[in-house]
This record gives sequence, C-alpha cells and structure tokens, in this order.
Amino acid sequence: MSANLINASLKELAAALAAKRVSAVELATLFLDRIERFNPTYNAFITLDRTRTLAQAADADARRAAGESGPLLGIPLGHKDIFCTEGWLTTCGSKMLANFISPYDATVVARFKQAGAVMLGKLNMDEFAMGSSNETSHFGPVKNPWDANRVPGGSSGGSAAAVAARLAPAVTGTDTGGSIRQPASLCGLTGLKPTYGVVSRYGMIAFASSLDQAGPMAKSAEDCALLLNAMAGFDERDSTSLQREAEDYTRDLAKPLTGLRIGLPQEFFGPGMGDDVRTAVDAALAEYRKLGAVTVDISLPNSALSVPAYYVIAPAEASSNLSRFDGVRYGHRAAEYADLNDMYCKSRAEGFGAEVKRRILIGTYVLSHGYYDAYYLKAQKVRRLIANDFVEAFKRCDVIAGPASPSVAFRFGEKSADPVQMYLSDIYTISTNLAGLPGMSLPCGFGRGGMPVGLQLIGDWLGEGRILNVAHQYQQQTDWHLRMPDDARQGESV
Repeated sequence: MSANLINASLKELAAALAAKRVSAVELATLFLDRIERFNPTYNAFITLDRTRTLAQAADADARRAAGESGPLLGIPLGHKDIFCTEGWLTTCGSKMLANFISPYDATVVARFKQAGAVMLGKLNMDEFAMGSSNETSHFGPVKNPWDANRVPGGSSGGSAAAVAARLAPAVTGTDTGGSIRQPASLCGLTGLKPTYGVVSRYGMIAFASSLDQAGPMAKSAEDCALLLNAMAGFDERDSTSLQREAEDYTRDLAKPLTGLRIGLPQEFFGPGMGDDVRTAVDAALAEYRKLGAVTVDISLPNSALSVPAYYVIAPAEASSNLSRFDGVRYGHRAAEYADLNDMYCKSRAEGFGAEVKRRILIGTYVLSHGYYDAYYLKAQKVRRLIANDFVEAFKRCDVIAGPASPSVAFRFGEKSADPVQMYLSDIYTISTNLAGLPGMSLPCGFGRGGMPVGLQLIGDWLGEGRILNVAHQYQQQTDWHLRMPDDARQGESV
C-alpha cells in the first residue's frame, strides 16, 4: 500500500475503506503508530489504549464485511478529554479527575460509536476547559505542531494539535468562549461551534452550562459537516437540547456564493488585530468577492463588552458546576484531613490548578449576597444587548466574517503572567457564545513566523449549513487547509 492517507479527507478515507484498499485496523494502526512517534513531542493525547482501539477497528471491519456502510464507519478520531467515555480515563485535564474512569459514554461519544467511528484516545486540554493556550493542563502543555515553542490555543489545544500534526484525521472539541475556533486558527485547521443546543451536552463535563457547546474539528469544512451529521440531534437527557428534525449539513456545500452578503463588523477590524492577521483576512475576503459575494459594513456596538460580561457569567456558572468536585464520591481526595470540612478544603486545594481556582473565586464572589445584582445580573443584561446586536446585523447580511484570533500563536509564557491579556485572546469569539450562535474558523493564510491565520465565519441561529457552505466554497479555491507542518510530512505514505 502506498496511498497518502494521513492528509486524506474523511470522504477519501471512507472510499478507501469501502473499496477495501485499507482496513479499519490498518488505518487505526497507521495513526496509532504516528501518535506513538510524535505525541511525546506535542503532548496532544492524554490517554491511549491500543488494544481497545484496535478492537473497535476490528468491529468496524466486521460491520462493513456484513454489508453495513456509512461515512464514518471505520474512521479513526480522538475525543477531547472533557467527554465521558465508558471504561476510559476522563480527566478534564485536571488532577481532580486524574483517576476517574467514566462508567458511561457522553451522547457525542455514543453517537460516534453508533456511526462506527474508532476512538484513538483522549485529548489534552486546558484544565476544565479554562484557558486559551493549553498551558493550564495538569498533564503539561500541548505544543503547536507548526512551532513547538508556541501554544496551540485552548482549551481544545490537544484536539487542534492532533489534527495539525496528522495524529488523527478528525477530533471533537468544545467551545465555551472560542475554545474550538481559537485553537483551530492557531493550528491551521477547520473548527465549528454549532448553535447552542444543536449538540447534546450530556456526558460533557460542564464548565459554563449556558455557553458550552461541543463541535467538530478537522482539516476541512466538508469533514466538519460529516462529523456534525453524527454529533447533532435531540437528546432528552439534555434539557437544553433543541428538538428539531435531523439536518444533512453536507446538503448545501456546493451551493454557489453569488449574491452572498458578508457582514464586516467595524469592531472586529480595529487596532487590536495584528497586521499579519489583517493581511490574511483581507486576502480571504477578496477571494470571496471573486466567488460572487459582496461585503457589507456592519456594527456590533456592544461586542467590546463581551469579554467583561463573559468573565462574570462563565466563572459564576463554573463556581456552581465545580462545587460537585469535593473528594467524596469520585476524583481526588486529600490523603490526610482532620474532619469533613478539612477534607473538602484540602481535596479542592490540591485537585484544582491556579486558573480554575481563580475562576471559582471570581464566580463565587459575583454570585454572593450583595454582589449578584451588581455583577451577575448586569452581565446577563449586557449579554442580551450583545445578542440583539447580532439580530440587527443579520438583517443586513447573511454571514459575518472577521479574524478568529487577534494574533498568530504566541510563545509559551508570553501571556500566562497576565490573565487579562490571555483572556483577550478570545475577544473575537466570545460574543458568539454569549448570543448562542454558530461560528467557525478556517485557515486563510500565514502570518509572522510562518504561523497559521484563521478566518472566522459567524452564522445566524441554526445557520451551520450556511457557514459550512461558505467555508467549503472558499476551500475549493484555496489550499490553506491542506498545508501541514514539516514534521507531519514524515511518514506520509504507508
């Protein structure tokens, strides 16, 4: 066999499996071998189990031999370690859950199993999804495959690095304030955050329940559409799940863009954006004009308030959600303690990292008596203003475009000493979560140091199909999404 499989699309991999040019076991082995070779450098995967992975692959081969078919049957992928996976460690990147083996599957994981996908392992992440650089993980930072001295973005940094280094053809991620789109931008891949409620949150360890949303990360928009077909759908176990008919997200990928109105918010193109990012984004917009789209100047006047509103709402919800980690039933428990209260205090002090503690403290403060109205309630009012801005903007345009991140990937330690500077890494993505809208990042060029730049597309409510179409048409004309780091080229053929 001498086919290039590591850079193949999911459709190409499915065709190779259907034609018996490769088996699911051989395909899984290829990626497991690459993980064994490169993961010590990038630290993308936390947990691996070759025996269990190959057993899943053999089962996929048996299903195909029995006449079953499907776009993901036998396709290997990795799961962000925020998704509960039956019989596997589910750590959320934290010492608090370093010994937790989940007794059940998250809905997302179960749906991929049903589709016949093969799990390669669990992916590294910022602790409890709190971070923009993957420097807060208890299991060490993830390295960006384009430059191992730079961060991959966060919190889905392990997911992004795995695809960029071609350790997995596709992965899952979660996005609370940009945690799919920002690392996708910094690592040169395509990542989609769906409309809030489109993908079930059951079995996804909660950070901020009104903001968290799972989504796919892969090389292309077409791959993300295939993954979203498996992930999306109503789940009665998730009270925020949207009850609606199943949608084929690949249906409109080929739709021409003639007459498409792309809104350009003036707030996204201000002085905070790096010149190298601006150059790449402007070139992408010029390509869209060639494809028949028109650009429209719009305004999102309250978007500047998205970061302060988010860092009141998200820590408040985190404070509530993380109160369950007390060392009683599962997770880390202190070895020595005087009484029950001392056990709580010591277990949480030892189990949580600095960033998680910071957000718990902030969240507890803004929810406390005398401060709830001044902070949390006011932030929720600002959230409504931000959502209303999008409602008005979509009266003038079909999609919104801009940068996914204000800069290319920064170096380790560059922002970790200043939490506010780190939080501003998500300045272009947070408003989308506050409004519950779909957004995605796709590669559109390279900036300083030869690092990838991502273009962000934001759609109206339930507009995943539209932004996937807009991204796919761009990727039909460009090859940014097919570029890969030099290290990833080693062992391209099998």
